[in-house]
Amino acid sequence: MSSYNIESLHFLIVDDNMMMRRLLRSIFHSFGVRHLKEAGDGAEAFRSLATFPADVIVVDWRMEPVDGLKFTRLIRTGEDSPDPFVPILMLTGNTEKQRVFEARDAGVTEFLAKPVSARKLYDRITSMIERPRFFIRSATYFGPDRRRRDDPDYTGPERRRDRMAGMHKKSDIDEVPEIELR
Repeated sequence: MSSYNIESLHFLIVDDNMMMRRLLRSIFHSFGVRHLKEAGDGAEAFRSLATFPADVIVVDWRMEPVDGLKFTRLIRTGEDSPDPFVPILMLTGNTEKQRVFEARDAGVTEFLAKPVSARKLYDRITSMIERPRFFIRSATYFGPDRRRRDDPDYTGPERRRDRMAGMHKKSDIDEVPEIELR
């Protein structure tokens, strides 16, 4: 995995726990990040996106009144969403397989279990840079392609292969900030 200079990216931290926001802020500052905004819940975060163009959103699952899943769905499918393609990294202690699938199905780009370390957080961010995922639109889902790998033993229908021309990455739609190699 490459080493990236992420100093110029804009990060939005969404967590109702002030201590967790403080920890994440400290980690991001150690990465040299200069553009950082915090919100205590999904509703506040959604409002802040009107004036803060986040390149990556780091969101907690459990918050009131708008939790991380509802917030992710607002970003992905809300008519007034400022950027439905923004990468969303969910940090949570809810790591049961069903919970991970639920986050994935809401449109989360990456998932990271708490407790978080600087290394794990940086690895997830670079993963989103190195392996951006196509976005899929269906009758019931809009978000990053949920498939993580090609299964050579899969024998079912290839529903998406012929439609790949209609799929896109965020970088095909919007300007993506330059990522400088260190």
